[in-house]
Amino acid sequence: MHEVNTGTMERPLEATTLESSASSCFLMERKTRIKINRKQIMLANLRKSCSCTPRKVKNFVIDFFPVLRWLPKYQCKEYIWGDIMSGLVIGIILVPQAIAYSLLAGLKPIYSLYTSFFANIIYFLMGTSRHVSVGIFSLISLMVGQVVDRELLLAGFDLNDDAPPALGDSSLWNDSQSNTTTFNLTIGGTTVECGKECYAISIATALTFVAGVYQVLMGIFRLGFVSMYLSESMLDGFATGASLTILTAQVKYLIGIKIPRSQGHGMLVTTWINILQNVSQANLCDVITSAICIVVLVTAKEVGDRYKHKLKFPLPTELVVIVVATLVSHYGNLNEVYASSVSGAIPTGFIPPKVPRFDLMLRVAVDALPLAIISFAFTVSLSEMCAKKYAYTIRANQEMFAVGFCNIIPSFFHSFATSAALAKTLVKTSTGCQTQVSGVISAMVVLLVLLFLAPLFYSLQKCVLACIIIVSLRGALRKFRDVPVRYYVSKVDTLVWVVTMSASALISTEIGLLVGIIFSMLCIIVRTQRPRSTLLGQIQNTSFYEDDFEYKNLSSVPKVKIFRFEAPLYYANRNYFLKSLYRLTDLDPNLEAAKRKKYEKEQQQVKKGDHTTANGLGMRETTVQLVPKQIDFQAIVIDCSSISFLDTTGVNTLKEILKDYKELNISVLLACCNPSVIDSLQRGGYFGKDFGSMQELLFYSIHNAVQFARDLNLPADCSGV
Repeated sequence: MHEVNTGTMERPLEATTLESSASSCFLMERKTRIKINRKQIMLANLRKSCSCTPRKVKNFVIDFFPVLRWLPKYQCKEYIWGDIMSGLVIGIILVPQAIAYSLLAGLKPIYSLYTSFFANIIYFLMGTSRHVSVGIFSLISLMVGQVVDRELLLAGFDLNDDAPPALGDSSLWNDSQSNTTTFNLTIGGTTVECGKECYAISIATALTFVAGVYQVLMGIFRLGFVSMYLSESMLDGFATGASLTILTAQVKYLIGIKIPRSQGHGMLVTTWINILQNVSQANLCDVITSAICIVVLVTAKEVGDRYKHKLKFPLPTELVVIVVATLVSHYGNLNEVYASSVSGAIPTGFIPPKVPRFDLMLRVAVDALPLAIISFAFTVSLSEMCAKKYAYTIRANQEMFAVGFCNIIPSFFHSFATSAALAKTLVKTSTGCQTQVSGVISAMVVLLVLLFLAPLFYSLQKCVLACIIIVSLRGALRKFRDVPVRYYVSKVDTLVWVVTMSASALISTEIGLLVGIIFSMLCIIVRTQRPRSTLLGQIQNTSFYEDDFEYKNLSSVPKVKIFRFEAPLYYANRNYFLKSLYRLTDLDPNLEAAKRKKYEKEQQQVKKGDHTTANGLGMRETTVQLVPKQIDFQAIVIDCSSISFLDTTGVNTLKEILKDYKELNISVLLACCNPSVIDSLQRGGYFGKDFGSMQELLFYSIHNAVQFARDLNLPADCSGV
């Protein structure tokens, strides 16, 4: 390579010489780069963003509410029936799931219905995905429930669901009826008492509000890229581990035993210990009901999966089970006769809105961060999956705003955190959904229940709700069957899945998320610290070179070693790079140079007539030990095609080996360097002050470097002896 100066304001050019023979060459010249005044660009962008014109305001509003862009173009005849059908189906599925997931959140069913209603309306206005179903989600409900239970316990409440009633009012503030512990709250200048249910929903709304604020801030600062650090294996492991926790938490409802909710780390193990210790107290009515419901639900799911191509819409099995179970429980007086735990009164209408409590926000600020990240990550991943399948685009930052406001606004209306749900999204797409109009239809179904039908679920047994939750976990629990396939595809990804799943299940969901993220990044670091390195051989009668350890019938190049390092060269893998190079070439230049110096020194002593060394050995014996090895190559070609970047340590490492091998009369040639690597080498002074040696050190292809090495006029004996 050689250097062409283009002036002080422009960056120097390089020209890469491709030598196919001694008489011909081809020049690859770098384009000039004019220096960019970043300060002026930033000021221009700032002026542009701060300017306010009617057109900019209009575009901002349309971007913030994407419904204004697509709804006027809505093709009613083509889309309406698919949206109505999918909206009705999702609404029918959503009602029983919302009531069931209230068990996970540790809240009353009415709050789950509020959450489902408001989330669908807000995402309709602000979401960019046409098919995602946003609402109550089992994993998010579990994370909310864990925070609610912890704060209730710290406040002195009894976590037993069936604690005796204390406060007899049915209002938001005095309907707790589950514990005598109360808190005095000041609202609008009036002091009121807050019981268990009131305090629980206050914690949930404060947590939801803070999580929404985090998501909006991440959208403002364009931090949507954060989701890229949540790998698929990590998310799958996290969901599977959380599913085990969810399943464990529902077992007590399945068999009708009354045990306290376990808190803190190791909740899964503690809960199973309590279950086994109290299994003799199982309620026979709940056990029989659970067995029947699980058989019916699983059978219906399997039939639906097998004949899904023939069915126009999924079977509303959950709704049928809830209706039948409620009727049986009501007319059979299962609560009075067999002491079976039921859902209880679900009020109709809407409770007046209330501002989330600031003092509680401070208590749950840390808990809201993983909730915000997981909620956003699942929503964006599902949105991208649907967009790819149906050939349209989404905006990740707008999705962040949409999910954030799906949490912020409903938190004023006694709702808790939401996210996109995979199962309902798949059902939505399979039933003809075209746009988020289907979400409005689903919200209307939930509204119908809220206004008129909610009290009818009074006698619904909690074990039935637990069955619905457990059967809905089939998809996540089936991930265990995919472990052999996952292991075959990638052992590292399998390890990430196992570690994240184990930490989420055995420690806690929050710790599991943190462990999964850290372990995933450590795996990347380790893989770049100890990457694959190999020697290359020539494919016969071609100018191509491949891995000599992986392919047969490759020819070694006489007097030339071709070394490939499959990772960036930086401070963390510098030592591994050198060790790999020395091991594969069977030559450590530092040791060899030391041997040669000692050998030369001993030879000088022999000439002077001194035949004894300092350690008492004879000169002949020492000379035998210090004879330099015969080196069978005169050049090393380093294939840099897999080296994406160099840091300062990487550049110094290459300069070091260039110097060390030069002392042994061995040339080091670089091939297939990308422009950023070349720039780093130039700035690091690898090619000298004037880049005069670039043409002799840097080559466009391995074959060019090999040809150059063959043409070098080096001594036949490279040992230097």
